[in-house]
Amino acid sequence: MTTVLYGQEHLASFDATHAVQLRLLDGPLDLAWKHSSMTSDFIAEMMALRFRPSKRRYNQVRQDIGYLTNELIENAIKFRAPGEIAIEAMAEDDNFKMRISNFVDRQTAARFQRLLSSITQGDPSDLLIQQIEASAKMAGSGSGLGLLTLMSDYKADLAWLFEEDRPRNRAKLETYAAMPISPS
Repeated sequence: MTTVLYGQEHLASFDATHAVQLRLLDGPLDLAWKHSSMTSDFIAEMMALRFRPSKRRYNQVRQDIGYLTNELIENAIKFRAPGEIAIEAMAEDDNFKMRISNFVDRQTAARFQRLLSSITQGDPSDLLIQQIEASAKMAGSGSGLGLLTLMSDYKADLAWLFEEDRPRNRAKLETYAAMPISPS
């Protein structure tokens, strides 16, 4: 089995001992983007509760975590192969961490790996501007704008671990994120 890692290697040692764990399951209603929004809101609320004494900080933490989780869960839903999506999230001190696990078909894995090769090389702010300009010229999805926004504007560290599952013509994808929680 081939394993490939993109992004911040230290994130792949995620310890989920104290994490909130959720599973989005395939079923008769099918997984859709609305599930991303609801799940992200739930996670953001859970992680921001300890900041309730300061309304300003609570709102900022909730918004930041909500944006990050929504972006990553949307990608997991949008590009997944059939099967469940596992989500683990936790807030420690002034840092939010999460891991999302799902399966993608081999073609999707190959396309995503090509994208990751380009967006993980260089300064995220510069790459974001370049990608905005490129996306304005060509329509289509898979631009990486959301991921670059997370890295540039939200200072999120990201990593992706692909484990090939040849017999089933797919790959297990684990997406890792760590983001500072605003101190003010």
